[in-house]
Amino acid sequence: MPTISWFYGISIRMFFNDHAPPHFHAVYGDSKTQVAIDTGQILRGSLPPKQRRLVEQWALRYNESLMAAWALASADEPFERIPGLDADNDQ
Repeated sequence: MPTISWFYGISIRMFFNDHAPPHFHAVYGDSKTQVAIDTGQILRGSLPPKQRRLVEQWALRYNESLMAAWALASADEPFERIPGLDADNDQ
């Protein structure tokens, strides 16, 4: 499962040929969750409240990029990494 983004200790991952609905996996320490791309709704698992808010903010900001990555991953095609929320601080 490729890591598509990494920020504030949160790993965002997406499987190739994964099941619908379009979603990504967020991992923070021992906490894991699946998040629907279109709604930001937690499908399974949980994250600590602060990390959940960060993931929701990130998913909203990069929604179009996430949908494009999902389309490529569903077709077994490689996709680009998506910047993390901390990317703005790198400049």
